[in-house]
Amino acid sequence: ITHKTKVNKMGIDLKAGGRRTGHNARKAPVSKNVYVKLLEKLFSFIGRRAESKFAQTVVKRLRMSQINNPPISISRLSRYMKGKEGKTAVIVGAVTDDPRLLEIPALTIAALRFTETARARIVKAGGECITLDQLALRAPKGSNTVLLRGSKTSRESVRHFGHRTSVTNPHTHDGVKPHVISKGRKFEKARGRRRSTGFKV
Repeated sequence: ITHKTKVNKMGIDLKAGGRRTGHNARKAPVSKNVYVKLLEKLFSFIGRRAESKFAQTVVKRLRMSQINNPPISISRLSRYMKGKEGKTAVIVGAVTDDPRLLEIPALTIAALRFTETARARIVKAGGECITLDQLALRAPKGSNTVLLRGSKTSRESVRHFGHRTSVTNPHTHDGVKPHVISKGRKFEKARGRRRSTGFKV
């Protein structure tokens, strides 16, 4: 007589929440601003029903944190829009003024918000400032538009971050701005910067 022995298969011990990492994309905006929430609803509808990649990208950006949705200045905008006259610039964020720019071309810009001076200068130059819901009526699928965004690494705090290399790499902290006023012998020269104290990079 043959006996079938029951074998217990061992499972993988997963941490609570599973092992999938990096799939934590936002499903809704964290902002309590009702207009942002309504815009997210509107563009997610267009993205789903019209299968519009443009609308889906706008939705993704509406859900982003403020750090991931940096402002863009009119000087950068005018530079990016060179040779694209007649198209609408779309920014899911703020448009700010740049006093260093003396002449602004006539641009049609759709954005979440404009600073007072930026709006005044754009309108004075013969341009147009529209909201994203007005854009949804004009070009729901993003036809004849240029989707732009500001620089994420322009923040002052980014200057203090180390480079994306290993801790053992001698160049990890090259050109990284110290958090202190001086770069002398007494400042940020102990642990992590000397063999005798912990490690050196």
